Amino acid sequence: MRMMRALLFLLSSFVVVSAQETAPPAKDKFHLFLLVGQSNMAGRGVVEPQDKTPHPRVLMLSKEGRWVPATDPMHFDKPAAGVGLGKTFGQIIAGANPDVTVGLIPCAVGGSPIDTWKPGVFYAATKSHPWDDMAKRLELALQAGTLQGILWHQGEGDSQPALAPVYEAKLHDLVKRLRELVKSPSVPFIAGQMGKFADVPWPPEKAMVDQAHQDLAEKVPHTAFVSAEGLKHKGDKVHFDSASFRELGKRYAEAFQRMKAK
Repeated sequence: MRMMRALLFLLSSFVVVSAQETAPPAKDKFHLFLLVGQSNMAGRGVVEPQDKTPHPRVLMLSKEGRWVPATDPMHFDKPAAGVGLGKTFGQIIAGANPDVTVGLIPCAVGGSPIDTWKPGVFYAATKSHPWDDMAKRLELALQAGTLQGILWHQGEGDSQPALAPVYEAKLHDLVKRLRELVKSPSVPFIAGQMGKFADVPWPPEKAMVDQAHQDLAEKVPHTAFVSAEGLKHKGDKVHFDSASFRELGKRYAEAFQRMKAK
């Protein structure tokens, strides 16, 4: 009897997991977006009911490598993962393109400096290999869909005296390597601005990293910059609050749509 109950429990658990998995549409109708960077891409906002409500045409690649309805938290880099910009971005893109399904590939790693986004580099803080882990998930995702864009939000980890002066060259190299990885020299790359909060003055190093983000579109083709002007932190002076994450997702979507319209 106990064995029967255990078997029924396992079967019911399997049914629940399977029900969440969603088969994507044809490859050309499944538009993929890679989410990379550190904690403000992963999302640290408080999850509210609206963040748990999925859009019928917005999926995400789960930690286990399955396509499931996109809900927050999307990332799994740290236990603190919460609301980010990805879900709002996906919903807006899906709304503007009723004949496609959006697939989000969450790969951001909280705290990761840009130097960790290279093949073979181990990031001790999360016991992970940011680039290698991302490459594996991207390879899996590309079996089902077509990559339309790369969303990047990072820089806090490099806002230091020894790192900020060389950040721009590393950012340009990152864009080049990501495009080589996906074999697409013109895939859109969008960089978001670090939190520019009224009550948190920036040191010179952070301003230097920010300038590299702002100048990206002028120096590297098929790239864009998204402002964080007017957004608020959640009280920790580092991470956006939930409403600001949603607004940031909207700004990323608008930037992408402007790029596609050219």
